Amino acid sequence: MKISETKLKDCYLLEPKIFEDERGFFLETYQKEKYLEHAGIDYDFVQDNFSRSYKNVLRGLHLQVKNPQGKLVRVVRGQVQDVAVDMRIDSSTFGNYESVILSETNKRQLWIPPGFAHGFLVLSEVVDFEYKVTDYYDPADELTILWNDPTINIPWENMNPFVSAKDSKGILFKEFLE
Repeated sequence: MKISETKLKDCYLLEPKIFEDERGFFLETYQKEKYLEHAGIDYDFVQDNFSRSYKNVLRGLHLQVKNPQGKLVRVVRGQVQDVAVDMRIDSSTFGNYESVILSETNKRQLWIPPGFAHGFLVLSEVVDFEYKVTDYYDPADELTILWNDPTINIPWENMNPFVSAKDSKGILFKEFLE
């Protein structure tokens, strides 16, 4: 497995070892001891999630405040622009974002530690998105940062995405600080 540091503290891009031949391919999407040894991911995952979205759909930027979720995300089919924003006030990379392309072709994963906001934009016709989380979802604890917040200033691949009503009413980063 190849581990690459991102510009965000504790957030890593993971490239699993792929065994490929004329029959297809095989890869491990998670193995606790290897992820601990190589990336320092020392969390118990409590839930796996799977979503399907269509081209130009943007989901996010979501986070849970009191019970933050760490997420190990990957694309099974299609391609996304995946974004993590460090929302940990005491972090040296607080308020910064990382943007990566995840796809069925590159088979990369992104480890997003607890305390980060997360979102993705679908770049292909359809995407199947899968992720493991370290804590249970609690709708009362969820907070949405506006996807096009001017302070964070993420350069999305499409600045006119299809966004849910809930996500279009996200708060500004400066409101999070208050």
